[in-house]
Amino acid sequence: MDIVWLEDFLALAMERNFSRAAENRNLSQPAFSRRIKGLEEWVGARLIDRDTHRIALTEAGVAFQGVAEDVLRRLALGRDEAREISGEQTEMIRFVATQSLAVTFFPAWLKELGEKGSLGPISLIADAMVACENLLLDGDADFLLCHAHPAAKNRLEETHFRWVRLGEDELIPISAPENGAPKFALSRDATARLPFLAFDERSGLGHILKASILSESTLAGFRTVFRSHLASAQLNMARNGMGVTWTPLSLCRDDLDAGRLVRAGGDEWSVPLEIRLFRPRSRRNAAVEELWSFIAQGGYGK
Repeated sequence: MDIVWLEDFLALAMERNFSRAAENRNLSQPAFSRRIKGLEEWVGARLIDRDTHRIALTEAGVAFQGVAEDVLRRLALGRDEAREISGEQTEMIRFVATQSLAVTFFPAWLKELGEKGSLGPISLIADAMVACENLLLDGDADFLLCHAHPAAKNRLEETHFRWVRLGEDELIPISAPENGAPKFALSRDATARLPFLAFDERSGLGHILKASILSESTLAGFRTVFRSHLASAQLNMARNGMGVTWTPLSLCRDDLDAGRLVRAGGDEWSVPLEIRLFRPRSRRNAAVEELWSFIAQGGYGK
C-alpha cells in the first residue's frame, strides 16, 4: 500500500468527484481511479459508492476516512519530531486560513503579535475551509484560522485539536442598492425566485449558513445563479447586482460604508460568528509552542 493512496482517497472524500479530485492530485482520471481501486483492493472492502449520481463514501469508506486522516497526521507528527531531534526541524510557523480572514484579519493580528513579542518566520496558505482542514489534519500546518459557529460542526475533533477564540464577526445578507433600497430584499414571506449567489460544499461559511438560518425549504425558494467557495467572488457578484448573498461583515464593511452594497435583510437574517484559531493537541516545534502559549493567555480556548 502506497501512502499517496491515502492522500488520493481523502481528496476524493472531499471533492466527491473523480475528475476534480484527480485534477487536485495532478493525475489523469484513469490513473487516479486505478489508485483508488488499488486502495480498495488492499483494504478488502469497497470504499466508494459509484452507483449514485454524485459519488459517496460507503459505510466502510466513512470509517476508513477517519483512519486515513489519523495515519497521515501521526506520520507528519513523527516526521516533525524526528527532524526536531536531529536538529533538522525548521522553526517556521505554518498557518492556514480561510481566504476572507487571510485578507481581513490575519495581517493586522500578526502585526499586533509582532509588536508584543518576537516572531520567527511565518508561512500562510489561504484556501477554502475543507482544504484548510485537510492541511491541519494531515499535519502540514500548525494553526488554522477560520470562522466558526456552535451549530456548524467541523472535522477538527476536540480529542485531537484545541482552539482559542480570537474575535467576533457577523455573516450578513447583502445586495446591490436600487433606489435607496436593496435590489434583492429578503423577507420570510418572499424569498421565492430571488437570484442567489451560493457557497459550494468546500466553503465553511456556506456550511455555517445552512446549519444556522437557511433551512432546506428556504434554500429551495431561491434561484441559484452562481456558486463558489470564495466569499470575495460572491462579494464582487453582489456589487454588480447579480443577486443576494451572505458575507462576513469584516469583508464588506467598506462597501456598506460607501453605499456600494446594502444589507438585504434585518437582523433575523444575520449570523454571529466567532474567529477561532485551531491547533493539534500533539506537541509541535518550540516556536509553535511558544507562540501558542502567548496567544492562549488572551483567548478563550478549549
